[in-house]
Amino acid sequence: MEDISISEIEVKSAFTRSTERFHVITCWVGLILNLVWFVSDIFVLPDHWKQFVEFRAAVSGITLLLLVTKKWSKLDIYACMFVLVLGIAIQNAYMWSVMDLAHLQKHALAYMVLFIGVGMLVLWDYYYSVIILVATIISNIIYFIAYSTLTVEEFLIGGGLLVLTVAIFCVFLIRTRYRLTLNEIKSRLELAKSKEIIEKENVVISKQKEELFDKNKEITDSINYAKRIQSSLIPKENEFTKSFKDSFVLFKPKDIVSGDFYWIYEKDKKVYYATADCTGHGVPGGFMTMLSLSFLEEIVSLNVAQNPADILNIIRDKIISTLKQTGSAEENKDGMDVVLCCVDKEKLKLTYAAANNSFYILRKDEKAEYTLIENKGDKQPCGFFPDPQPFTLREVDLKKDDIIYTLTDGYPDQFGGKTKEVRKAGGKKFRYKTLEMLLIQNCELPFSKQKDLLNTAIIDWMGELDQVDDILVIGVKI
Repeated sequence: MEDISISEIEVKSAFTRSTERFHVITCWVGLILNLVWFVSDIFVLPDHWKQFVEFRAAVSGITLLLLVTKKWSKLDIYACMFVLVLGIAIQNAYMWSVMDLAHLQKHALAYMVLFIGVGMLVLWDYYYSVIILVATIISNIIYFIAYSTLTVEEFLIGGGLLVLTVAIFCVFLIRTRYRLTLNEIKSRLELAKSKEIIEKENVVISKQKEELFDKNKEITDSINYAKRIQSSLIPKENEFTKSFKDSFVLFKPKDIVSGDFYWIYEKDKKVYYATADCTGHGVPGGFMTMLSLSFLEEIVSLNVAQNPADILNIIRDKIISTLKQTGSAEENKDGMDVVLCCVDKEKLKLTYAAANNSFYILRKDEKAEYTLIENKGDKQPCGFFPDPQPFTLREVDLKKDDIIYTLTDGYPDQFGGKTKEVRKAGGKKFRYKTLEMLLIQNCELPFSKQKDLLNTAIIDWMGELDQVDDILVIGVKI
């Protein structure tokens, strides 16, 4: 943020603008009243009223001249006010010196009114007040010695000490008011400058916000377009129901585009389908899904390979070749964890190969109750790996009513909790064991109900927490 400090010159300039008019009026009123008061001099001291009128005329006349010519002389109003107050102080000192004790005591009030009025009405630099105070003391001493018939004691007790006390008090009163006014003006200027700076910064921020909004919209539009491309490559859920009457696909991308994907292809009574989790999520994961989908489609549809293990071996080689992976520390270890199944519907046989992921088969036992069988895969990704081994082809004899559940790690790794307190503390993972129990308890429900139940369970679990990864669970019944 810019510096909001205000220079002394700026403060003084603002001070002059805000107080000059008031001091001009005060100065005019003061010089006029000083002339008008000569009427009281005729009745108070008739022997000296002429000298008093001359004094008053001289003080007011000089002040008037300064006021009229101040635009040309470049004299500020505070100097004009100073001349008026200084002249009246010296004028009163002379008037005191020719008064007897009774008149002195009465006139002391006028002197105090002068200083109190100055203290309450005038704002100027400290040195003006000091000069007036010193000049008042000196002029009183000079005129007292020259003209007064009073003793020093009578002069001081008759009003001199009291007036001096009031004068000293007013010096500090003027200084305090002057400083407070300067500080108030400085604070006001700093506040105005701060407001101006904030307004400028708000304009800049608003402009930046608009630019960010436009850029974000462009990026979001691009990602949404990427989503449409990805969605066109990922099969619709009804592709599973064509091959498996009872089936569901619970697919919940974390971001607009997904790093998880599924794929299905049927030929010669064999159904190939994949449940895959590519490295990352969002845009990076989205690129990997489209790459992997194209490889799968190409290899299977063109009969490049037929068994799942050979297919994954070829895809791994293609990923390493396409991404030019060498194993250096600087490059990303992009690839995917995947379960690739091939179900022979006539022979009721499942052949599969898996990279890092396992899956479940739920089968009825002798008591007609479903038990869970976990089927593991190879502990290596389908992508670069320091010591790659050929993927293992595994076979499972299926039975009618077997249910196969394939999934990625997004569902069991989702953070949440059964209570708000647990979720506020950061939550804990849903875990595979909890998911297994959920599948066992609800596997006999219609598959659309199973999907809804799994979706509701994970939403309730995460609560107000964010989804941490793409979620994909596929269920098919043989």
